[in-house]
Amino acid sequence: MSTPNAEPDLLYSEEEALRAAVRDLLTDHCGPAAVIARTESGTPHDPGLWKQLAEGMGLAGLLIPESQGGQGATHREVAVVLEELGRAVAPVPYLASAVVATEALFACGDDELLGELASGRTVGALAVSLTTAPGAAFATARVENGALRGELTSVADAVAADVLLVPAADGDLYAVAADAVTLTPLTPLDLTRPLATVTLDGAPGRRLGPAEPAVRRALRAGAGLLASEQLGVADWALMETVRYLKERKQFNRPVGGFQALKHRLAQLWLEVVSLRAAARAAADALTTGLDTDLTVAVAQSYAAPVAVHATEEALQLHGGLGMTWEHPVHLHLKRAKADSLAYGTAGAHRKALAALADLVAP
Repeated sequence: MSTPNAEPDLLYSEEEALRAAVRDLLTDHCGPAAVIARTESGTPHDPGLWKQLAEGMGLAGLLIPESQGGQGATHREVAVVLEELGRAVAPVPYLASAVVATEALFACGDDELLGELASGRTVGALAVSLTTAPGAAFATARVENGALRGELTSVADAVAADVLLVPAADGDLYAVAADAVTLTPLTPLDLTRPLATVTLDGAPGRRLGPAEPAVRRALRAGAGLLASEQLGVADWALMETVRYLKERKQFNRPVGGFQALKHRLAQLWLEVVSLRAAARAAADALTTGLDTDLTVAVAQSYAAPVAVHATEEALQLHGGLGMTWEHPVHLHLKRAKADSLAYGTAGAHRKALAALADLVAP
């Protein structure tokens, strides 16, 4: 595992063994047919895969110190995991629990719940709309006679959570058992990342600490590391399209040999390479704490358009095959489209970036 330092580390050479292990696991247990079958079932998450990732490989606690039952790694290692999960469009609540909920608990200093999340046997979810950008206003629950009431919508992976981290109107963040609330599943575009409305009707909660800094820290980490997931989605789309165009023949020659398609793929390669630099810079900034807000805003300003463009090109260049339900390109396109709204749109991040860089709009 790498250790934090002041120098940017964008090569990830030390993390390649981790990447290989995660990719091998996903190749064996998270193939396209299995993911498509999971989206057609009533249980969008794969508990068996989550157990292997979280408990078998210890990935749920990568960010959590060893003294609290975790691995004591950095955001760079988490970024590598998310790149691979993005490539596979894995139906697991990794970003919600191992990143967003974990970062919120870091801000509150709750060692007990962090230890539970590190084990992987407890899944956490921050009860804030998935579309909320870092620093933006967020909905809260009411506190009445020591109990929580209200409705929070579009909460990602709430259906898989054992504990929900609920921001309240009194300014605090509360841990609420998932079985103490009512979850109403929504129908998202990306069926591998389910959304739900959380209804609290007198639910008991345990106070964790101030909500605003915890939510801000959690959403910033979520946005920064989401870029690595988007990189995985875009890189899969590019590599799979190149592979297909080398094999597909027309007029007795590979389709990829046509000049027009070469130009499209070359442009896409440049975009994906640039996204790789931006995503890894964001993970590095989260690790070192240097220019974090600025670097995360840069990454998310760029990530969504590239991931969407890559998957749209993959769909078009696969022709009729790409339009079939059996081909996994639609999974990646839906993930890219849904991710383009998660933790703030590219436009919201550009607006934040302008303010951070002191750029005045015309």
